[in-house]
Amino acid sequence: MVDAHLSQASYDQFGRRIEYLRISVTDRCNFRCIYCMPEHGLDWIPRDELLTDDEIVRVVEQFAPVGLRRLRITGGEPTIRPGLPALIRRLRAVDGIEDISLSTNGVRLPELAVALREAGLDRVNISADSLLPDRIAAMARRRLPFHPIDAARTAYASGLAPIKLNVVLIRGVNDDEIEAFARLTLREPWHVRFIELMPVGELGATGLERVVPSDEVLARIAALGVLTPDVGPSRGNGPASYYRLDGAAGTIGVITPMTHTYCGSCNRVRLTADGRLRTCLYGDHEVALRPALRAGMDLLPLYREALAGKPREHDLIHVRVGGLRALSQVGG
Repeated sequence: MVDAHLSQASYDQFGRRIEYLRISVTDRCNFRCIYCMPEHGLDWIPRDELLTDDEIVRVVEQFAPVGLRRLRITGGEPTIRPGLPALIRRLRAVDGIEDISLSTNGVRLPELAVALREAGLDRVNISADSLLPDRIAAMARRRLPFHPIDAARTAYASGLAPIKLNVVLIRGVNDDEIEAFARLTLREPWHVRFIELMPVGELGATGLERVVPSDEVLARIAALGVLTPDVGPSRGNGPASYYRLDGAAGTIGVITPMTHTYCGSCNRVRLTADGRLRTCLYGDHEVALRPALRAGMDLLPLYREALAGKPREHDLIHVRVGGLRALSQVGG
């Protein structure tokens, strides 16, 4: 257990300092990506069960004094929540919060990027699973008039930085674009991150066959030029390991939930759109905050309870045989 002198900050039962909260502001999305959500959607959370802006702010206000420093706004697709800039402005005003980022598919960035930056958003991660318009539409199972590179350029021009492009690799679907994505970093000061497919939902039965291991990704990219580890500020708050091609403006990252676990350094918990505090993306341990929120109760005892039950490491096998139906249910 954690020593008493550490009690002013938030530590879990294994001594990991928890300072990063991912906040899902909606379970809905304008995409139906094949690795994230069923094609016909889900049973959406009723609106009266979604946390309000006031409730989200109260969670952050209560957790910040015990060590919460970094927030990531997620969904579903967070930019479809009405009034998102106003919510970010309020979260930015919470004493102790040092960094706010956003995970998005980028569709609404052209209209929202300036407002989000002015509200206090620091940076964005953009899902970019292909550079080919027809393939983007096929993977998202929606045809919308946008391109992730255009979204990235808009965000960068608005002052949101660093820009991170998240590429979920699926063998036989988009793994032929690894080199094209890597070449982007030669000219753009962005950070392209290749994410190993997680066997959830529709891909649960066949997901392992579709995983492209990070070692294979890096070997293919190394054929383009000298590739060395990068330990600069691109690292951010998450689990990616970063590399840089010689002379490149940006970096290449790999996120490896399947082949190289990173649980030992996990510093995060997740708040679902309906107010459950989830301590592991791939597990099922969670504590309900919404009843206490709506009763005006102190949330810190529930926070301590959640951290005391945070598992040492994830169990993707459990997820594969019947856990999550969709990553969108827990904020990805």
